[in-house]
Amino acid sequence: MTRSNKTTGAAAVFLALSLVGCGDSPTDPGVTPDQQADLKTLRSVTAAYTDFSKAQAAGYTERLTDCMADATGGMGYHYGKLANIDASARLTEPEILMYEPQKDGSLQFVGIEYVVPLSASATPPSLFGLQYHKNEAFQLWVLHVWAYRDNPSGMFSDWNPTVSCAAAK
Repeated sequence: MTRSNKTTGAAAVFLALSLVGCGDSPTDPGVTPDQQADLKTLRSVTAAYTDFSKAQAAGYTERLTDCMADATGGMGYHYGKLANIDASARLTEPEILMYEPQKDGSLQFVGIEYVVPLSASATPPSLFGLQYHKNEAFQLWVLHVWAYRDNPSGMFSDWNPTVSCAAAK
Protein backbone atom coordinates (compact mmCIF):
# COMPACT_ATOMS: atom_id res chain seq x y z
CA MET A 1 0.00 0.00 0.00
CA THR A 2 1.40 3.40 -0.93
CA ARG A 3 1.57 6.35 1.47
CA SER A 4 -1.38 8.11 -0.19
CA ASN A 5 -3.49 4.95 0.05
CA LYS A 6 -2.62 4.66 3.77
CA THR A 7 -3.63 8.29 4.29
CA THR A 8 -6.86 7.77 2.37
CA GLY A 9 -7.56 4.60 4.36
CA ALA A 10 -6.96 6.39 7.69
CA ALA A 11 -9.25 9.23 6.61
CA ALA A 12 -11.97 6.72 5.69
CA VAL A 13 -11.69 5.01 9.09
CA PHE A 14 -11.87 8.38 10.86
CA LEU A 15 -14.92 9.37 8.82
CA ALA A 16 -16.65 6.05 9.51
CA LEU A 17 -16.00 6.35 13.25
CA SER A 18 -17.33 9.89 13.35
CA LEU A 19 -20.50 8.82 11.56
CA VAL A 20 -21.30 6.13 14.14
CA GLY A 21 -21.22 8.52 17.07
CA CYS A 22 -17.64 8.58 18.26
CA GLY A 23 -17.63 12.39 18.43
CA ASP A 24 -18.32 14.61 21.45
CA SER A 25 -22.05 13.85 21.64
CA PRO A 26 -23.00 11.77 24.67
CA THR A 27 -23.94 8.20 23.95
CA ASP A 28 -25.94 5.63 25.89
CA PRO A 29 -25.90 1.95 24.97
CA GLY A 30 -29.57 1.69 26.00
CA VAL A 31 -30.72 4.23 23.39
CA THR A 32 -32.69 2.70 20.54
CA PRO A 33 -32.06 3.50 16.85
CA ASP A 34 -35.29 5.56 16.74
CA GLN A 35 -34.17 7.50 19.81
CA GLN A 36 -30.75 8.05 18.19
CA ALA A 37 -32.50 9.56 15.16
CA ASP A 38 -34.54 11.86 17.43
CA LEU A 39 -31.38 12.82 19.36
CA LYS A 40 -29.66 13.72 16.08
CA THR A 41 -32.61 15.97 15.19
CA LEU A 42 -32.63 17.52 18.67
CA ARG A 43 -28.89 18.21 18.58
CA SER A 44 -29.19 19.82 15.14
CA VAL A 45 -31.75 22.35 16.43
CA THR A 46 -30.00 23.01 19.76
CA ALA A 47 -26.28 22.91 18.87
CA ALA A 48 -26.04 26.71 18.75
CA TYR A 49 -27.17 26.88 22.38
CA THR A 50 -23.77 25.71 23.58
CA ASP A 51 -23.20 29.49 23.33
CA PHE A 52 -25.51 30.78 26.07
CA SER A 53 -25.92 34.16 24.36
CA LYS A 54 -27.43 32.36 21.34
CA ALA A 55 -29.88 30.54 23.60
CA GLN A 56 -30.91 33.88 25.10
CA ALA A 57 -31.31 35.40 21.63
CA ALA A 58 -33.58 32.45 20.74
CA GLY A 59 -35.84 33.22 23.71
CA TYR A 60 -34.40 31.09 26.53
CA THR A 61 -34.24 34.08 28.84
CA GLU A 62 -36.12 33.04 31.98
CA ARG A 63 -33.99 31.44 34.68
CA LEU A 64 -36.60 29.14 36.18
CA THR A 65 -34.52 27.59 38.97
CA ASP A 66 -31.44 28.09 41.04
CA CYS A 67 -28.72 25.56 40.28
CA MET A 68 -30.29 22.20 41.13
CA ALA A 69 -28.33 19.33 42.66
CA ASP A 70 -28.93 16.60 45.22
CA ALA A 71 -27.21 13.46 46.45
CA THR A 72 -27.89 11.62 43.16
CA GLY A 73 -26.46 14.32 40.89
CA GLY A 74 -27.24 17.67 39.36
CA MET A 75 -29.25 19.38 36.67
CA GLY A 76 -27.79 22.87 36.81
CA TYR A 77 -29.76 26.02 36.06
CA HIS A 78 -32.97 25.73 34.04
CA TYR A 79 -33.55 28.44 31.43
CA GLY A 80 -36.96 28.43 29.82
CA LYS A 81 -38.60 29.72 26.70
CA LEU A 82 -42.01 30.50 28.14
CA ALA A 83 -43.70 30.61 24.71
CA ASN A 84 -42.96 26.88 24.35
CA ILE A 85 -44.53 25.86 27.68
CA ASP A 86 -47.99 24.69 26.69
CA ALA A 87 -49.95 21.47 26.21
CA SER A 88 -47.76 20.20 23.35
CA ALA A 89 -44.70 17.97 23.25
CA ARG A 90 -42.53 19.00 20.27
CA LEU A 91 -39.14 17.44 19.67
CA THR A 92 -37.68 20.49 17.93
CA GLU A 93 -39.08 23.08 20.37
CA PRO A 94 -37.77 22.23 23.84
CA GLU A 95 -39.16 24.26 26.71
CA ILE A 96 -36.10 24.27 28.99
CA LEU A 97 -32.32 24.20 28.52
CA MET A 98 -30.08 23.10 31.41
CA TYR A 99 -26.70 24.72 32.08
CA GLU A 100 -23.96 23.82 34.54
CA PRO A 101 -22.12 26.79 36.10
CA GLN A 102 -18.35 26.84 35.49
CA LYS A 103 -15.58 28.21 37.73
CA ASP A 104 -14.94 31.07 35.27
CA GLY A 105 -18.59 32.19 35.56
CA SER A 106 -19.65 30.78 32.19
CA LEU A 107 -22.44 28.28 31.66
CA GLN A 108 -22.01 24.92 29.95
CA PHE A 109 -25.01 23.47 28.09
CA VAL A 110 -25.64 19.96 29.44
CA GLY A 111 -29.18 18.97 28.58
CA ILE A 112 -32.80 19.64 27.74
CA GLU A 113 -35.93 19.29 29.82
CA TYR A 114 -39.24 18.91 28.08
CA VAL A 115 -42.23 19.97 30.17
CA VAL A 116 -46.01 20.15 29.90
CA PRO A 117 -48.06 21.59 32.77
CA LEU A 118 -50.16 18.96 34.56
CA SER A 119 -53.10 21.33 34.19
CA ALA A 120 -52.73 21.20 30.39
CA SER A 121 -52.86 17.42 30.02
CA ALA A 122 -54.51 14.70 32.10
CA THR A 123 -52.24 12.08 30.53
CA PRO A 124 -48.48 12.13 30.12
CA PRO A 125 -47.16 13.24 26.74
CA SER A 126 -44.32 11.32 25.11
CA LEU A 127 -41.20 11.90 23.05
CA PHE A 128 -38.36 9.52 22.17
CA GLY A 129 -40.90 6.70 22.60
CA LEU A 130 -40.98 7.48 26.34
CA GLN A 131 -43.76 8.87 28.48
CA TYR A 132 -43.03 11.97 30.54
CA HIS A 133 -43.36 11.48 34.29
CA LYS A 134 -44.95 13.65 36.96
CA ASN A 135 -43.01 16.25 38.87
CA GLU A 136 -45.47 17.09 41.64
CA ALA A 137 -43.29 19.86 43.11
CA PHE A 138 -43.45 21.90 39.90
CA GLN A 139 -46.84 20.57 38.71
CA LEU A 140 -45.36 19.39 35.41
CA TRP A 141 -45.01 16.37 33.19
CA VAL A 142 -41.24 16.16 32.55
CA LEU A 143 -38.67 14.37 30.39
CA HIS A 144 -34.93 15.05 30.68
CA VAL A 145 -32.53 14.48 27.80
CA TRP A 146 -28.79 14.63 28.49
CA ALA A 147 -27.88 15.47 24.89
CA TYR A 148 -24.73 17.42 25.78
CA ARG A 149 -23.31 15.58 28.80
CA ASP A 150 -22.82 11.85 29.27
CA ASN A 151 -24.96 10.54 32.11
CA PRO A 152 -23.96 7.27 33.77
CA SER A 153 -27.56 7.04 35.05
CA GLY A 154 -28.94 7.06 31.50
CA MET A 155 -29.74 9.49 28.69
CA PHE A 156 -33.26 10.16 30.00
CA SER A 157 -32.67 10.11 33.79
CA ASP A 158 -33.68 13.11 35.87
CA TRP A 159 -30.39 13.61 37.68
CA ASN A 160 -26.87 13.44 36.27
CA PRO A 161 -24.03 12.56 38.69
CA THR A 162 -21.53 14.35 36.41
CA VAL A 163 -23.32 17.73 36.72
CA SER A 164 -22.33 19.93 39.66
CA CYS A 165 -23.48 23.17 41.23
CA ALA A 166 -20.13 23.66 43.00
CA ALA A 167 -19.38 26.77 40.90
CA ALA A 168 -22.85 28.32 41.38
CA LYS A 169 -22.85 31.78 42.91
